[in-house]
Amino acid sequence: MTSPEHFIPGKDASLEQSIATLRGKLSALGFHLEERSWLNPVEGVWSVHVRDHDCALLFSNGKGASELAARASALGEFVERLSTHYFWTHFYLGEAIAHRAHVHAPGERWFPLNGDAWPEGLLNPELRAFYNPHEAVPAAQLVDLNSGNEARGICALPYQRLSDGATAYFPVNLIGNLYVSNGMSAGNTLMEARTQALSEIFERHVKFRIIREALCLPDVPEDVIARYPHIAAGIRGLREAGFGIVVKDASLGGRYPVMNVTLLHPGDQGCFASFGAHPRFEIALERALTELLQGRALDALAGFPAAGFDRDEIADPQNLEIHFVDSSGVLSWEFLRSTPDFAFADWNFGASTEQDYHWSVAALHAEGHQIFVADFTQLGVYACRILVPGVSEIYTVDELEYENNSVGIALRADIARLPELSGDECVALYDQIVELELAD
Repeated sequence: MTSPEHFIPGKDASLEQSIATLRGKLSALGFHLEERSWLNPVEGVWSVHVRDHDCALLFSNGKGASELAARASALGEFVERLSTHYFWTHFYLGEAIAHRAHVHAPGERWFPLNGDAWPEGLLNPELRAFYNPHEAVPAAQLVDLNSGNEARGICALPYQRLSDGATAYFPVNLIGNLYVSNGMSAGNTLMEARTQALSEIFERHVKFRIIREALCLPDVPEDVIARYPHIAAGIRGLREAGFGIVVKDASLGGRYPVMNVTLLHPGDQGCFASFGAHPRFEIALERALTELLQGRALDALAGFPAAGFDRDEIADPQNLEIHFVDSSGVLSWEFLRSTPDFAFADWNFGASTEQDYHWSVAALHAEGHQIFVADFTQLGVYACRILVPGVSEIYTVDELEYENNSVGIALRADIARLPELSGDECVALYDQIVELELAD
């Protein structure tokens, strides 16, 4: 007798089928995945770390309301990062790959360098004005870190604009510097994966705004939480463990599909705000809770900073970046005040994958934003990466000029032969590092 399959909201296949498909594709490619650090700190919250046995640098993390959901989540993230080549975004790929037919994706296009002006055909006029408003970023700074192939020029990938199907070529360098992993997803179907990618974009955009503007969110009534017994059980477990837990509606008055769960540590007064997003209220709330505990046992919830009063420090891009990396940035005391800036909205924007996706696209278009999508299907699983200029950047646009990772290309030749450098060459390299004002 076969055991029943498990389906969860927002997914177009059972967890068992998703896991079997993803495992099968990865195994056929030669990956030997191992699961480590299983955690189930409270009822209804699971997380796992998955890595390749032969290369532990290839890893992903999964979370969910069950063991199966967390496993499917981790495998999905592994495939997403493999499909989009995000696994290698911080690495030099070597001479052989830098000169092969394609470096990043079969549809890539190379734009030769000819002076400081950005080559014609790169992006489009509106996007060039957005990313380089003062024309202060020379074209050479858009050479991708991974190939460093300045002789070949700027490598750019085709993204389709959803509003009209037009194609824009985005430099790999620009994507890596500004968007890092935001807006990437893999899924059972196109709409499922794209909804997840757009939900991630909503989550981080709204989270940054709430932190930057020191907004205070309304509490979710206990009777609303009680509608979802598995979520209520996890929240109850954290409270019984002694933590202060507040559950807040982060939709900013019913506009965005975002929820928040904030933990207050009784020992060190640390404050940790976790966000989750999806067009369905229940899924967004569950994600906020599981994100709070992803990779964290109950005894690992200390050490977050207490809420602060310095609005400038809290709104600083560096603090927001820390919130993106591991949520350990500072929150404002304003976030915790008793009078919220918005009324609680008992929202729900979707009831099927198709509704979820179309609502997400329409909501961004209604605010005047353009959505650009690249599909990655070479592994036999649908994956995508979505960029929403002006919304989904993790780092500010001026980082293309002042913090561009292409600076590493200038140092690469010397660093690759560091043990063989003469004294004079070492001094010259040191002077170059100082001149570039690189962080330690």
